[in-house]
Amino acid sequence: MQEQQVIDHLFRHQYGKMVSILTRIFGFKNFELIEDAVQDTFAKATVQWRTKIPENPEAWFTTASKNRVIDLLRKIDADKNRIEKLKYSVSAISFTNLFEKEEIQDSELRMIFTACHPLLNSKDQIAFALKTIGGFSTSEIAAALLLKPETVKKRLARAKKTIVDKNIDFKFPAKNKLQERLHSALEVIYLIFNEGFHSNHKKLLVRKELCGEALRLTKMILSKDELRCGASYALFSLMCFHSSRLEAKVDSDFNSINLKNQDRTKWYFPLINLGHNALEKAEDYSDFSTYHLEAAIAAEHVKAKTFEETNWQKILTLYKQLQENDKNAVVSLAMAIVFIQLQQPEKALEILEELSPSSLEQRSYLYYGVKAKYYQSTGNVSAAVNCLNTAITKVTNQVEKAYLTKKRDGLLTL
Repeated sequence: MQEQQVIDHLFRHQYGKMVSILTRIFGFKNFELIEDAVQDTFAKATVQWRTKIPENPEAWFTTASKNRVIDLLRKIDADKNRIEKLKYSVSAISFTNLFEKEEIQDSELRMIFTACHPLLNSKDQIAFALKTIGGFSTSEIAAALLLKPETVKKRLARAKKTIVDKNIDFKFPAKNKLQERLHSALEVIYLIFNEGFHSNHKKLLVRKELCGEALRLTKMILSKDELRCGASYALFSLMCFHSSRLEAKVDSDFNSINLKNQDRTKWYFPLINLGHNALEKAEDYSDFSTYHLEAAIAAEHVKAKTFEETNWQKILTLYKQLQENDKNAVVSLAMAIVFIQLQQPEKALEILEELSPSSLEQRSYLYYGVKAKYYQSTGNVSAAVNCLNTAITKVTNQVEKAYLTKKRDGLLTL
């Protein structure tokens, strides 16, 4: 179990790095071969680490990846002399240097911006970026984007074909295109974080390695002067606030704990302080984004000493602004919950009646969960139970299923 956890963590931390560096070396025309090589290296680790984990797993993986590069060369070009020249000539020095920390970061940033290239269909961009940067599986991408797996497969195939057909270069965009492309990059990173913070995985509600990876990628962006802006700082702030609560989201048996019942002494306050600092820095820039509003909402939650002391009225004001900028089903559901907390269930119902559960795709259970809250707030216990029964049938995550079942069973005893 420990070995698998290490491999899973390493996969999330290293997959995007290795795909990026190998693509920089071999180009997008060999992309599928590159993906196979990285997958092979992880498969090798799974077998070799059953008895003993290396003292430095990341270094082991880097070395194994570099060795796999030579195998790639043999597949791409069987010319043995070319391999020998690569090993021992000046180009070998450049080749080795590409695996240095700064060069790997450079390759990752190139991959992020290439995945968000305007020649790619905007819908295909995000799916491709989640695959190449976050190492997401098809089902994980489908869950993150509220899509069917078959749709994701088509988008990935189309993105790869476009990159090859249009001969898209693996490089940074021109300065006048940088900010435009940055918006898409931040969107992808936020999706990676969300899959970690509220996972659609069958057995895990929280996947800390994805949250950590999203924070790392954002810090990498903020390390570049030309990429610093209000949106990038606001997103970093938002993720810091959310990450501060990770230890309190599940108990020792991995059961879900809602915000109201979380032990706030388990919240990690250094991250909260980091979030406040980043949000202040975001105000120093002229651009404004939905991340500013979401971070402000998250700040209100972590600011409250108890759930009852939460400033729901201020949160409602922020959600209204967010809805004006980015109206979607998830924001609407959040607003409905706020109205319930403000003891205005009739306004929550107005929102719910305008929504279609199908608009949430794989997360349609959230709609029924919120509707159950509405019915419970109005004293209609039987209707609340029926909604929870529907939610239970639609949720795939076992942790959330157990949480919803426990909630339903509690209502049945009333």
